Amino acid sequence: MLIVKNLKFSYKKTAVLKNISFDANQGENVAIIGESGSGKSTLLKVLYGEYDLDEGHIFWNDNEILGPKFNLVVGYDFMKYVAQEFDLMPFITVEENIGKFLSRFYPEEKHRRTQELIEVVELTEFAKTKVKTLSGGQKQRVALARALAKQPEIILLDEPFSHIDNFKKQSLRRSVFKYLKDNHITCIVATHDKEDVLGYADQMIVLNNNKIAVKDTPEQLYKHPKTPLVASFFGEFNVINNQIYYAHQLEVVNDSELKMTVTNAYYKGHYFLIEAELNGEHMFFEHPKSLKPGTEICLAIKK
Repeated sequence: MLIVKNLKFSYKKTAVLKNISFDANQGENVAIIGESGSGKSTLLKVLYGEYDLDEGHIFWNDNEILGPKFNLVVGYDFMKYVAQEFDLMPFITVEENIGKFLSRFYPEEKHRRTQELIEVVELTEFAKTKVKTLSGGQKQRVALARALAKQPEIILLDEPFSHIDNFKKQSLRRSVFKYLKDNHITCIVATHDKEDVLGYADQMIVLNNNKIAVKDTPEQLYKHPKTPLVASFFGEFNVINNQIYYAHQLEVVNDSELKMTVTNAYYKGHYFLIEAELNGEHMFFEHPKSLKPGTEICLAIKK
């Protein structure tokens, strides 16, 4: 179990994280979200022991996670950290990178484990390819597999699918998070992509102003966003009478107090996202058909 108690960290004299406290059980997936500069990546580095704390404590089971003042070598055998810089060995193959730190005394087990992880990150056809020739997204997948090679108890992922194109991202996300769940590996993932959270995370932590603004399940935060910051993570939203409503919660009606003028229509596949103006404010709603700019419409909240 990961326990974070009253964590505070500063770069020089500038506080980056303040009063951070949360728990994560074995096998749990915790998503850390927040705007750029909110401290997501820094939090992962602190959890890994890359920096010394100003205040607070971090425990994994009975082990306290300590920084470089206490450890000559950063990190712990039971924890792996996949940063946005992949730190791979470019002149050896994909399978050699993944199997590099597995014991040579058990070659059959090493081969089986390497092939298993190559399949998890969907790189089977590139197993014999030297890493230097891979794309950024492929290198990111190698880094994920290498971090999993020695079966860590906890893994820290910083924007783990950011370099991966949309053709592979959905299936890869399912494959990786399923592997972590099946093997009871605790995952702390910093992300800006709601698709990394919905359907996978057990807890969601929102960082804002260097602190935890809110913490709950993704379902609860999606259904009951307490702030525009939370709502904006999930999609287009509107604030009406101090209440937050997503674009899909509004519909066109024959008459209402919400009378506005269409300004733009954006094709989204099975619907159009319509932008309209109300007293200088921009509103967004979903509609089955495109609407021409200048069209006068009335909106209501769906029942």
